[in-house]
Amino acid sequence: MKCPSCSNLENKVIDSRLNKEGDSTRRRRECLSCGERFTTYERIEKTLPFLIKQDGRREEFDREKVLAGIKKACQKRPISIQEMEALVDRVEQYCQERGEKEMSAVVVGEKVVQELYQLDDVAYVRFASVYRSFKDVNEFMVELKDILKHKEDGMK
Repeated sequence: MKCPSCSNLENKVIDSRLNKEGDSTRRRRECLSCGERFTTYERIEKTLPFLIKQDGRREEFDREKVLAGIKKACQKRPISIQEMEALVDRVEQYCQERGEKEMSAVVVGEKVVQELYQLDDVAYVRFASVYRSFKDVNEFMVELKDILKHKEDGMK
């Protein structure tokens, strides 16, 4: 680590602490040459795959884009932003665990659909209706009947 004052590379760590979220480490350092103290932050670099869109284009995984779609689906529903962000975290983790450099955007979309199905029926139907591009009301009704059947089975 280069000292911001004298550019010397020799320093020692005085104190290390995890941040509240536990995703980065704050380190207080002291330069062994000039005695200057400075702070560095370390964070794990997440490598997410490129998504292959249906038209063949490739895009970087965009957490904010996924979150925006989930927010639209969850509008006026009793779902907190923390729950939505946790859902995106699970989708991100799923993509990382697959370990692929590229993956189909369809796989990511289906993971979002699965997660929304567990979270909220209305948000699930909203997202699925746009994502799966239902051709007509009959396809929509089939999806709704499936949800109702699962709810009835769960109550028995």
